[in-house]
Amino acid sequence: MKNSTVAEDTGVLLIRLILGVAFLFHGSQKLFGAFDGPGMTGFTDFLRMLEVPMPAVSAWLAALAEFVGGLALISGAFLQIMMVPVAFTMFVAAFHVHWNDGWVRMEYPLVLGCTAIGLALIGPGRFAWRPRVAKS
Repeated sequence: MKNSTVAEDTGVLLIRLILGVAFLFHGSQKLFGAFDGPGMTGFTDFLRMLEVPMPAVSAWLAALAEFVGGLALISGAFLQIMMVPVAFTMFVAAFHVHWNDGWVRMEYPLVLGCTAIGLALIGPGRFAWRPRVAKS
């Protein structure tokens, strides 16, 4: 395995930052109703209308995946673990929510989900916060 260059790590950082801001934005719309978002009640009702199983639980899991995933992307901490629920949420959005809307509506969540998986495989790069986890 080769050592990464400053340019490669800077590229990963830029991707992490813009993706993280996007996920924080969308997660805060769902969780808090920020930026004219629906809040949890509106998001839960939306998932209920789409006949998503357990809409309240699903709403909380999706909103938290986006918000906490955004924090993980920005900081780099726990990035590889957090990209799993983020990617899952985006693939559900693409294939369950936007499936009948055509490629144009599916494209954005697919790009986000695939980018999340790509970052999970690459890792956060050297410009990431790496918190120490207590060993027992």
